[in-house]
Amino acid sequence: MLELITRARAILTAPQVEWPAVEAESDDNLAVRYAAILSLIPALARFAGGWLVGGHTPILPALFGAVVAYALSFGMVLAVALAVDLLAPRFDSRRGYGNALRLTAYSFTPVWLAGIFLLVPGASFLVVLGLYGIYLMWTGIPVLMRTPGKRTVPYAAAIAGCAVAFDIAARLVLAVVSGAMR
Repeated sequence: MLELITRARAILTAPQVEWPAVEAESDDNLAVRYAAILSLIPALARFAGGWLVGGHTPILPALFGAVVAYALSFGMVLAVALAVDLLAPRFDSRRGYGNALRLTAYSFTPVWLAGIFLLVPGASFLVVLGLYGIYLMWTGIPVLMRTPGKRTVPYAAAIAGCAVAFDIAARLVLAVVSGAMR
């Protein structure tokens, strides 16, 4: 757990130093465990915020919604990583799903940490702080995907576009599932 906290702090505060350390790792299991644990934050905050704090959602629909939100959040990391990998040749970058997965998982750190604001329904707008993840993606692309400098910004923009599209799809699924449970 200490390794997870250390990585989260390092990626948020010194990404230019941390990305080379991430690139040197050969084990994707750390990134998968990292994503599995941190993606719990918004799901649990949404559950507690809707059921305990807001008090408007019955427990079973709130719990089911949290489980679905967790699965969608974790699945989105895998989907964005696939997009990163598949788009790599278009931006003169090196393909490699392992590096794409690590880049995506660690770039999602601010999104998951900002998910704590879902605990208080009136503060949920603060999840916008998760946009710092775009900066993390931009700083990590040249290191992990070996993207040339002039291609980094368009590559990061394309990935951000894919992530937004996946997020919209996930929110629609969550809305349908939540609506069906009420």
